[in-house]
Amino acid sequence: MRISELMSKNVVTVEMDDSLSKIKSLFEKTGFHHLLVLEDKRLFGIISDRDLLKSLSPAVDSIAATTKDIACLKKKAHQIMTRKPIAINENATVLSAIEVFNNNNISCIPITNNDDVPVGILSWRDIIRALGGKK
Repeated sequence: MRISELMSKNVVTVEMDDSLSKIKSLFEKTGFHHLLVLEDKRLFGIISDRDLLKSLSPAVDSIAATTKDIACLKKKAHQIMTRKPIAINENATVLSAIEVFNNNNISCIPITNNDDVPVGILSWRDIIRALGGKK
């Protein structure tokens, strides 16, 4: 089975200089756990919701937020992203994706075409769902 049969084709992307404010808003609106960071349409990084949470002050959305707390929302995607994320080609097999998950401490894999342009994203849950017979 090919990755392209399992991956989510609905990918949310941001640019290197997008603010954490925008990224926070995208996570809240989409409910996704990962955003891909692009430059010239090519994959350069990935940001998880956990990366964002580690970068934000706990007081950001509270009445106690100070100017310093709110200033963290001006940081840029490239400041918190994981650079050179592990990605696999859309023609890869599910077995190769399982190997990537087993050999790395990651929860999703960006799927790219031959030009390093993201075409999807695969989580280990997608594989489990497929093994269970549900898409």
